[in-house]
Amino acid sequence: MRGERRSSARGQSVEFADHRNYVAGDDLRYLDWNLYGRLDRLFLKLYEEERELPVTLLLDASESMGFGVPRKFDFARQVVAAVGYVALCGFDRVRVSVFPGRAGMLEELGMGERALSQEAIATEALGSVRGRKSSLQFLKHLGLLEARGAADFNASLTRCAMETKQTGLLVVVSDFLDPAGYEAGLSALISRGFQVHAVQVLAPEEVNPSVFGDLRLVDSEQGTMQEVTFGRYRMEAYQSTVRNYVQRLREYCTGRGITFFQVVSDCSLEELLLKRLRESEVWG
Repeated sequence: MRGERRSSARGQSVEFADHRNYVAGDDLRYLDWNLYGRLDRLFLKLYEEERELPVTLLLDASESMGFGVPRKFDFARQVVAAVGYVALCGFDRVRVSVFPGRAGMLEELGMGERALSQEAIATEALGSVRGRKSSLQFLKHLGLLEARGAADFNASLTRCAMETKQTGLLVVVSDFLDPAGYEAGLSALISRGFQVHAVQVLAPEEVNPSVFGDLRLVDSEQGTMQEVTFGRYRMEAYQSTVRNYVQRLREYCTGRGITFFQVVSDCSLEELLLKRLRESEVWG
């Protein structure tokens, strides 16, 4: 649809693009009379057509995103809300894809009918939003989402790549902590031609743990348990492992043209939105 983004299409706007020979039936309003006066031939002026930019926001709403203080999911929703609001104000079309899928998962968990209907309706409404007037409802629907259930990261991204009809700008907001990795899902998005940006959100406790001793760790999504002894002397090794994982993810993204951002959920949202995203030209 018409929007404010420059495109290679020809249509009606104020930006001149080219000329072509006049053909009987063309609109006489677009004839270049100055050129006719010099060459004694009829040419039609062509203009760049301004179109909307499809913006897809992939939001990880799995159980692991509910971890941390502040919660990773709360920070992730704020990022999605900000990017979506800017796009709506620019008359672009916004689509929020939440994974894991809401409706089927909520039924399996046996949630109440009211909560089920609210979140299912919100997820469906976020599937296609356009126009600044839709921004308040857009933010309201985001606020109804919660982090729950187990997600297959690669399968979710691959499904989004296959289901999205029009490619454009795509932002993935997740912790990228999936035992199966992230390579297959990101590759599926790239192969479809999306301009991909990745935002990894980690909790402060995941970067600098404050609990030590004999621990029983429970996977929030799979329910598996692991008993470990974590002392202060192992902190350096743990932090090195986290840094290496983030660095591998960063290198994978950078090597494939994906803009990568890594943030902690207690960091300044303004720093990410107004400085880092702007410097990377995610927006002007």
